[in-house]
Amino acid sequence: MTDAMSEFKKKCRQYSVDYLKFGFIPSLPDKQSPMCLLCNKVLGNDAMKPSKLQDHLRRCHPDKTEKDLKYFQTLKDRFQKRPTLDRMFASTSQRNDDGLRASCNISLLIAKSGKPHTIGEKLILPTGEEVLKTVLHKPASDIIKRIPLSNNTVERRIDEMKASYVIICKRAISLYNWTSQLYLIMQHYYWHMFVLL
Repeated sequence: MTDAMSEFKKKCRQYSVDYLKFGFIPSLPDKQSPMCLLCNKVLGNDAMKPSKLQDHLRRCHPDKTEKDLKYFQTLKDRFQKRPTLDRMFASTSQRNDDGLRASCNISLLIAKSGKPHTIGEKLILPTGEEVLKTVLHKPASDIIKRIPLSNNTVERRIDEMKASYVIICKRAISLYNWTSQLYLIMQHYYWHMFVLL
């Protein structure tokens, strides 16, 4: 029991910004453990003492012991800006979502105009490509590829919007019927309460 209590009472050190001058930042998975910016080694929380961090720098990276805080700050900034899988997937996913959102919005405009669904592929995409190239001076092919506007895609999106609209209308009607029935029940109840008084 005393071992468990001593383990419990063990001091858990917190990261201090002063540790950057030794080349350490808080590790990503566990903010209470220091991580060396030079070798990416994560040390235990018990090493979160200036003397132990300095000792690691002196033993493992003797050529960096004379570096100033600005050097380690630059390393930290580079480390935080490095490409990670999460960032790469998030940016790709966001770009794909933007293309799908544009496709849905354009499909809605096509439906409202009453024009044939092929207008997206035959007129809108080439027009968008020309605007991107001429006005914005951007390569249009990557952006245009992310906006599916084939005849079948536009038709499917319009059908999905119709189905969603029908579902929303049915729910609204059923909710209205339920509330009107509740209103009638409450009105009947209050009428009887009034009569009994």
